[in-house]
This record gives sequence, C-alpha cells and structure tokens, in this order.
Amino acid sequence: MIRKLISRVFGRKSPGRAGEPAVIPHNTHGIRREAISSGSRRTVETLQENGYKAFVVGGAVRDLLAGIKPKDFDVATDATPEQVRQCFRRSRVIGRRFQIVHVMMGQETIEVTTFRGHHGQQDGPRAQTDEQGRVLRDNVFGSQKEDAARRDFTINALYYDPVAETVIDYHHGMDDLEHKTLRMIGNPVTRYREDPVRMLRAVRLAAKLDFAIDDETRRPIGELADLIENVPPSRLFDEMLKLLTSGHSVRCLQRLRAEGLHHGLLPLLDVILEQPQGKRFVTLALENTDRRVREGRPISPGFLFATLLWNEVLARWDALKADGERPIPALFRAMDDVLDVQAEKLAITRRVAGDIKDIWSIQPRFEQRSGKRPYGLLEQPRFKAGLDFLLMRAESGEVDAELGKWWSDFLDADGATRAAMLLPPAPDAPKKRRRRKRKPAADAAADEPAAPAPSPEPAA
Repeated sequence: MIRKLISRVFGRKSPGRAGEPAVIPHNTHGIRREAISSGSRRTVETLQENGYKAFVVGGAVRDLLAGIKPKDFDVATDATPEQVRQCFRRSRVIGRRFQIVHVMMGQETIEVTTFRGHHGQQDGPRAQTDEQGRVLRDNVFGSQKEDAARRDFTINALYYDPVAETVIDYHHGMDDLEHKTLRMIGNPVTRYREDPVRMLRAVRLAAKLDFAIDDETRRPIGELADLIENVPPSRLFDEMLKLLTSGHSVRCLQRLRAEGLHHGLLPLLDVILEQPQGKRFVTLALENTDRRVREGRPISPGFLFATLLWNEVLARWDALKADGERPIPALFRAMDDVLDVQAEKLAITRRVAGDIKDIWSIQPRFEQRSGKRPYGLLEQPRFKAGLDFLLMRAESGEVDAELGKWWSDFLDADGATRAAMLLPPAPDAPKKRRRRKRKPAADAAADEPAAPAPSPEPAA
C-alpha cells in the first residue's frame, strides 16, 4: 500500500531510467525458497558462499509471481564464467554470442549467466552488430543494474534471492505484473533492432500470461516485422517451437496475425488458415497440443509441424497427380517441395523432418484394408502417430470418418476379429504375379543341353 501511495504521489518512473531498485520482502511477494528447485538453490548458495552476488532471475521469478509453475530456473551472478566454473566441479562454459555456464546439480542443469553491461558505452567494448542493428556477438559484462536494463521486458527483470527471500525490482516489473501489462525496457525500436526475436517473444508472453502489450511496446512491431527475415533459421525454429508448445498456441497464432508477424515464419501458414478445411484441421492440432501441454503430457514437434503443413502437401500432391505423375512418387515429391520451402525460413532439424515425412508417407497406406497389408502397417514405428493424424483428418472432414473408426477398431481387436474385419480386394486391383524361383547357376548349367560336338574338318 505504501509503495502504491508513493507511486501515485510522485508518479511512475520511465522504464529504463529506474534509480535504486525496490527490495521487496517475502511477506509482500509471497515466494518461498521451497518453490525454487533444489539445484538452483544450491547454485545460488554456493556462489554467495564464495563471495559473489547470485539470484534466480527472469521467467522463473515472473511465473512464480503469476502463479505459474516454472519449467526451469536460471541464475544470474556478478562472477565471470571462469569464476563460476571454478566454483562447481560439474560445469562447463558454452556459447559464442554471450558466454554462459551450465552447472550440473544431480539431474538438473542450471544455466548461470554473468551480469551483462551496456554494449554501446563509449568507454567500454562494443557489441558486434550487423547493418540493421542486430547484435551478433556480445560478451560485455557489467553490474546488476546494467544487467536489469539489458533485459527485454520489465516483468523479466526481477531477481529473487532464495537465501534472503527477497525480490529485487529495478523497472517496476511487480507493478506491470499486477496490472497485467507487458512493457519493454528502454526504446522498443532499438531493442527490436538489437534482437528481432523479441517481437515474437512479446506475442508469446502476452498470450501465455493473457497480458496486454503496452502501446509503446506494441506500436513498432508492425513497422519492424520485416526484421524477422534477418533472424537465423535455427533460432527462428527454436522460437516458433516455444510459441507453438507454450500451451497457448491458438492464442499465440491469433496474436501473431493481429500484429502482422505470421508472414515469413511459416510461409504457408496464412494460406492454410484462410482455407475453411485447412483452418479446421490446424485448429484441431493446436488445441490438441495445448491440451497435452496443460496436462503435462509429452508432445511431438514433428506431429505438430506435420499438421501445420499438411494442406499444402495435399495441394502440391494433387497438382503433381494432375500432371500425370504416379500417386506415391508424387506424394514424396510434394513432401520434399513443401519442406524445402520451409527450410528457407525455419531450420527444421533432420530428426523432426524425418518424423514429419514418416507421418505423411503412412497416410495413403490407411486406404489398404485387405490382405496382409493392414498387419504390416501395425508394425510400423510411427503407426500410432500416423493413426492420430488420420483421426484428425477424419474429424476435420478431409476423409471419411468410417476409415478412422475402422483402424481404431482394428488396432484394439484380437486376431480373429481382425481377420473378420479385412475387406475383400478391390475388383480392379492388379493381381500380384508370383515370381518364379531362379535356380542356382550350377543347377541351371546342368539342365542345359550339351553343345553338339564340332564336325571333323575334311582332310586336306
């Protein structure tokens, strides 16, 4: 109450120009040290015992204050990476753009970063940037105050000390959490130019937390959306995967489109969502993914991207078949064409691309419900994922619902029931020719008639 009264009387300080931080005690913020993972607590305690400052920082603090269980806990400290490594036997320094330390505590891996400084200061080292202002390399260390100013949003610039059970707030992040506002620290245009992924992160966090984006933070997004083109495909893939597996992917996509950021991420996504059938199919996939995330169940990136791109594969497949190409070769060519287009923007990993192709390529085989082929399909490693994909195709109206039900029943049936479920071969199905067994070369030679003896030449 006192802090709110002071804020009303003296006004709110501008983000990025905060003076001394607010030190918020436990009885105000309510976070108990037991809410922090044991590995991160031990990491902070060890660093403090060695004379360094150390805090749990960023998204973990934000989520705890918002009543959300964090996925992981990051630690920030004034110790350099080498000093951190000397404090922990099981640790390693990684990273090129900005060096960090991975500290292994039992089954946990704690990411420890050194406080960052202002990379543009005249009396210190400057960060390496490209012509558009994107930071390429940035190993500038600084104070905790400078580190707070370098973070993206006010709600991510909160530091929690599990030893003292206090929260350090430099940029009114607690106020923004209370008012459900996402606000950029510093000049939004400059910060987006430094790292265009921050625009995607703003959308993801606003959707996840159901926050409003501050007007000054939101206004430049539409103008600077083209900067996304300058982001490395591998980093863009990681950020899109976080967005789509956030548990709020439907809301994220809606906000992406509202901010004009969907173009160029999945180049075909806008076209897919404009088609009624495609929109239904994609929405089902995203709702299913969100439900699994909320239930704590595993999700498959390959399955998710397979659903997002399936309607474009269908369109390309139909076009190739119309040109006279045989169905199965046409499908594999369509798969490659669609993934090649995506590779220009998203560095889909080889493993995920393999899962996508397995799910797609198995779909025509569900049409074969006679003979031994259904049994062979059950043995495929990706059968269950392929069946789930088929069931969503049926639910969206792309294929007959009876097909999906048949395969679900066939999967659960016993041997005798499965045999009774098999359909007769189609009348126009080509009969399989039996191959004649070839005899070994020695036996074949023995069966051949002996060559006639040459007739004697007449005497001279």
